[in-house]
Amino acid sequence: MMAAARFAPAQAQRALAGQRVVVTRPRAQAQGLAARIGAAGGQAIVFPLLEIEDVSPAQIDATCDHLDDYQYAMFVSPNAVERALARILARRAWPAGLAVAAVGSATESALAKFGLTEVIAPRQRFDSEALLELPQLAENRVHGCRVVVFRGQGGRELFADTLRARGAQVDYVECYRRVAPQGGAAELLASGADAVTVSSSEGLRNLWDMLDARGRAWLAALPLFVPHARIAAQAEALGLRNIVRCGAGDQGLMEALTQHFAQDMH
Repeated sequence: MMAAARFAPAQAQRALAGQRVVVTRPRAQAQGLAARIGAAGGQAIVFPLLEIEDVSPAQIDATCDHLDDYQYAMFVSPNAVERALARILARRAWPAGLAVAAVGSATESALAKFGLTEVIAPRQRFDSEALLELPQLAENRVHGCRVVVFRGQGGRELFADTLRARGAQVDYVECYRRVAPQGGAAELLASGADAVTVSSSEGLRNLWDMLDARGRAWLAALPLFVPHARIAAQAEALGLRNIVRCGAGDQGLMEALTQHFAQDMH
């Protein structure tokens, strides 16, 4: 992983001045990074590769009445937190004995807004693998326990499969769905972008599918900033080579962007 770059505000301003950076997170999650790019002198081009849609809250409501039966609740994203907890906490208090787990810092921050601040979460890598390595989720801790996972429709099965192999019972509650955006990428290709950030494998697949041969050549010519080895491997499989690994969250992306463009100035 790229070493973290540290720059004074004036240096960051010079490093991103005039640079146009594509931000591909869902629109509701894109604004923080877009604001930081703007504050550093760059221009954020918000082009969501995933749209988040609501689904029937029936699963959330049904689970709400049985939360006391679980020992662990895992939230996969801020979207899961916001959609599940808004409904649950409107009806009841969070059970005192129900431990909360999250994959990353953004999800932790979302949980804190609802008053859940004691969270099992990794501190280095931010993925299911890192969460499963924590001692709180070891076999001797979860065997015989019930776990509820709040997530979107579909997604990886690693977390549930691993906990089941450790003797836990795992149930899913699907709180939203992810859909590919409608329309093409003509506006994106005409944006004069200098870099593209992609924060999910699904988003990268959606981008690739909406690009024709000319668009894919455009993407290959730009630095692609990704926060996870899994996304980098997918980009490499598509034939992309100008890949920049960065840390997680807005901070990791900003440090990588700043370092990359600062180096280009020398």
